[in-house]
Amino acid sequence: MNGSEHPTAPSRLYLRQLLAGRDFAAGDGLARRMVNFVYAIGDRETRDAVLVDPAHAPGELVEMLHADGMRLVGALLTHYHADHAGGVLGGARVAGVAELLEHADVPVHVQRDEAAWVAGQTGVDPSSLVGHDAGDRLDVGGVALRLLHTPGHTPGSQCVLVDGRLVTGDTLFLEGCGRTDLPGGDAAALYESIVHGIAPLADETVVLPGHAYSRAPSATLRVVREVNPVLAPRPPEEWLAAFGG
Repeated sequence: MNGSEHPTAPSRLYLRQLLAGRDFAAGDGLARRMVNFVYAIGDRETRDAVLVDPAHAPGELVEMLHADGMRLVGALLTHYHADHAGGVLGGARVAGVAELLEHADVPVHVQRDEAAWVAGQTGVDPSSLVGHDAGDRLDVGGVALRLLHTPGHTPGSQCVLVDGRLVTGDTLFLEGCGRTDLPGGDAAALYESIVHGIAPLADETVVLPGHAYSRAPSATLRVVREVNPVLAPRPPEEWLAAFGG
């Protein structure tokens, strides 16, 4: 299976970082332009796994899990945008959770504040969505995922913390942060999410972003602090003036 696995992953944790347009959806020009990362997270012992932001070619992603001997038990969305969840993007239809459910009838885990946005964007029946609150724990086999509500890029953006690794979606990139000028964006909320939600995490936390916008696919929070100005300490008004557009 293509895609990278973090070299220090313990024996039980199954974690794959998959790049759209390269590791899957290789013939999809939009996927190549969007350079989304999809994450497969699971338990090697129970063989259960979830797909985080399974857009562009969900059928291929399910096949990849099966090739690894893993069983899909759910999907998890960091936010509602089509390149992560599926739906219409720039006039083009992006396959996502709606198409995933055609391959496997599994719950789609979303942040509670974003459930209506996800249903509207993807067309998925709300009964397929499981709404979560800040700090909820999602167990995948014996692997615990903690869900951090990080609004700002969208109202219900959430990050996923698992065994010292933080899947950040579009809240935080290795260099920069998510836009706040799209529907549901809120620069002040993003400031709170990054400065008070993510920045206090341990330096050794590995940041796994939602897009391949940097040469490195991941980095420790210590390194991200050194290269990403959005994490530099500054008064709120200065942060908003610099990054709130």
